[in-house]
Amino acid sequence: MTEQAHPGKVVRLLLCDDHAVVRAGLRALLASEPGIEVVGEAADGLTAITLATSEQPDVVLMDLQLGGAIDGIEATRRLTAQTSARVLVLTTFDTDADITRAIEAGATGYLLKAEPPDELFAAITAAAAGRTTLSPPVAAKMMARMRTPTAALTARELDILSQLARGIGNREIARALHISEATVKTHLGRIYDKLGVETRAAAVAVATERRLLG
Repeated sequence: MTEQAHPGKVVRLLLCDDHAVVRAGLRALLASEPGIEVVGEAADGLTAITLATSEQPDVVLMDLQLGGAIDGIEATRRLTAQTSARVLVLTTFDTDADITRAIEAGATGYLLKAEPPDELFAAITAAAAGRTTLSPPVAAKMMARMRTPTAALTARELDILSQLARGIGNREIARALHISEATVKTHLGRIYDKLGVETRAAAVAVATERRLLG
């Protein structure tokens, strides 16, 4: 049984995941924990914000990849700004970019779906009390990132990043900057490494968060 944030207090929880089967599984799992009450569930971020406003949960269990107008990061940002609920991310994604963006958006904790039930129960209780919980792989990535600060982007890499933000392909970037397409690919690899991402979209998202784009 999970140690509750306050003796006798039941943690009110809102589920947000765009997969109905996942929500049903979580609801069934959490029904076995007397210290947690599921007060609602949402399939998208906007619904989660609406329900959090009306139901006033202590914790929102948030997936990152959501259908609808906003993703889990933006939903987290709005929830922490507009409600008193704590947001505990529960996801399968453990890239540096996802972790950084979620924490910067205001998430209290970051848990992977592979964690055992007891860890999930403890993380929900900790989040309700305002304590941070990170899955061990996530904590390890955060520590590694702190020990090895991200190298600064060069002027040329910033130029290419700006072109990426405009949605321009490699060939067009090469023409605009008067370099070869192979050189563009080399720079992209270095940009991804420095930002801790794997895709163009993630690179732009992280660069926007860090205000690297002029």
